[in-house]
Amino acid sequence: MFAVIKTGGRQYRVAPDDVLEVGKIAGDVGTIVQLGEVLVVGGETPLLGVPTVPGATVAAEVLDHKRGPKVIAFKKRRRKNSRRKRGYRDEITVLRITEILTDSAKPSVGPRPKRVKAEAAPAA
Repeated sequence: MFAVIKTGGRQYRVAPDDVLEVGKIAGDVGTIVQLGEVLVVGGETPLLGVPTVPGATVAAEVLDHKRGPKVIAFKKRRRKNSRRKRGYRDEITVLRITEILTDSAKPSVGPRPKRVKAEAAPAA
């Protein structure tokens, strides 16, 4: 089963356990967020939305918040001693898709437990 979702002005084709980077979404690391703008739910009988599929959501776990690569906008007007250099980095949220829900269902999968590093026993 797959779905096409829209978030941050872009469309993504997602399936359960996919990891994707989208524009910044509010939510703490480890929480489950629901993405409500589902355009298509695919499977044996695909559901097309007009413009969205009613009652369909995609549940995703927030893995990380980070910043994208630096983009530099440099403008120069030749022979006029005019230069402008501006740069920015996009705010990115890393998501793992947990479920594709239809018929206004609630997410059944909670956040995955964090891996705990095994601590070495102190030398006596």
